[in-house]
Amino acid sequence: MDTQYIIRNQKTNLKYYPYVKRFLDILLSLLALPIAIPIILIFAIIIKLETPGPAFFLQERVGLHGKYFKVIKLRSMGVNAEKNGAQWATKNDPRVTKVGAFIRKTRIDELPQLFNVLKGDMSLIGPRPERPMFTAQFNKEIPGFIDRLQVKPGITGWAQVNGGYDITPREKLELDRYYINNISFWLDLKIILKTIKVCITGDGAR
Repeated sequence: MDTQYIIRNQKTNLKYYPYVKRFLDILLSLLALPIAIPIILIFAIIIKLETPGPAFFLQERVGLHGKYFKVIKLRSMGVNAEKNGAQWATKNDPRVTKVGAFIRKTRIDELPQLFNVLKGDMSLIGPRPERPMFTAQFNKEIPGFIDRLQVKPGITGWAQVNGGYDITPREKLELDRYYINNISFWLDLKIILKTIKVCITGDGAR
């Protein structure tokens, strides 16, 4: 087969894939919500019973092309987790509650972001969105870190299933660049399958 034809065909597929991806984001989110909502509500109650404060929290993140949006999560830390200022989460972080450790390990804390996906701020699959202060800091320390903003951030992604919370920002950037440069339906499907494994085993949680 003509190599130039293959290249042209690949470029055409990539041109239209964002529309396919958005359709799949909406469809899969709507299918997942009937299962996710009861789980979210159950853990919201458990969180409230374990520690005082709201079960959910909104946090500003940086999305596609640098647009700010509010991400929604189930609270996995105490309400005073950042009384000393914003901190990068660490392994065995003492700020994480007992329930929080479980929902972070299983990624249940991310389920409310299905609403972010429906709203259009996020995709099911893409680089994890960072907070503005960390985005600026990492881009200063690691030139090109904002390359991650070329695509919508995701609930899960290539970096999350290949190290998750345990990798460095530099390693995260390289993995996200790989995803951006090789984005396709098949890569997204592979990420979904690996995400299921991560949720079951808790690999990369902290």
